[in-house]
Amino acid sequence: MTWRRVLAMARKESIQLRRDPRSLALAFLLPLALIIMFGYAITFDVRNIELGILDEDHSSASRQLIQAFEASGYFRVVDVFERTSQIDASLERGTIRLAITIPPTFQADLSTGRRAQVGVILDGSDANTATIAQTYVDAIVDRFAIARLSGRRDPSVTVTTEARVWYNETLESRNTIVPGLVAVIMSIIAAMLTALTIAREWERGTMEQLAATPVREAEVIIGKLIPYVVIGMLDVAMAAAAGVLVFGVPLHGSLLLLTVLTLLFLIGSLGLGMFISAALKSQVLATQAAILVTYLPALLLSGFIFSIDSMPIVLRGITYAIPARYYVTVTKGVFLKGVGMEVLWPNALAMLIFATVGLGLAFRAFRKEIA
Repeated sequence: MTWRRVLAMARKESIQLRRDPRSLALAFLLPLALIIMFGYAITFDVRNIELGILDEDHSSASRQLIQAFEASGYFRVVDVFERTSQIDASLERGTIRLAITIPPTFQADLSTGRRAQVGVILDGSDANTATIAQTYVDAIVDRFAIARLSGRRDPSVTVTTEARVWYNETLESRNTIVPGLVAVIMSIIAAMLTALTIAREWERGTMEQLAATPVREAEVIIGKLIPYVVIGMLDVAMAAAAGVLVFGVPLHGSLLLLTVLTLLFLIGSLGLGMFISAALKSQVLATQAAILVTYLPALLLSGFIFSIDSMPIVLRGITYAIPARYYVTVTKGVFLKGVGMEVLWPNALAMLIFATVGLGLAFRAFRKEIA
């Protein structure tokens, strides 16, 4: 293998890319568009939850509790009820997500030291929002109770906690979503880009010309891979810059380490796409196969959205074969925790194995012979 022929193949592939505006749009515009669109669209923060209030006490204490809900920023009071039957109608129409009922003895119970109960009626048709809303309600009510009892010596309030959050102090979901998005998007884009390369040669009838040249199979694969590695690194740089500048995601770790580990991940993903392209020899089939083997696994089994620890043991075993699992850990570790190779080396080793396997499959599948 000579690098002169490899660079000649890289130059040929670069010229083909410049003449294909669709591939250029896929390479540069789609990753940036996806990171911005998903960064704004995907969020685990629940705010402005529609709230209905049934205040049967009409006291200063009940008004203070209602004000606490309004001031929290998590709830938006859209209905004030006079009867319990009105709550059912609003929940059925979907105009509210939950209702708070304050009994007529609320202030009297607080004044005499008895347990004052607040009723909460939740719309369970959206279980995720209902669970989060219940957590918010408990926190607001607890804070209200502690504020009311702060001037009294009450034996029931003897222990308080002070929580500190590391790595994502504001608990903004974007800080965890955007680094994971970089991994998911690049696993899809990288495989799709190279899934078209060999198949394009077959469909355009240029494989005969390529077969007549003295270039070896390995030189073809590596030469075609080089432009896409450069494009992939530029895409990751743009996505990371968008995460930091547009979404305010902190970058605490080493940019050099992120670059090196990104290179390993891209080589494996691009090699996988090259293998699919060489095996199927059809751009349509190769694109569909690339989406199938990258998009769903990267989205569902990488730990990006769902915790791997909570998955069934069979699925947890499958995740070890998903390259995005390791790159998601790398991006979150570098961006949020600022960790180094002493922590990320198992993930780096897994991506090195993945890169070797991806290139090996591409070398094995590609043949210059014309059937």
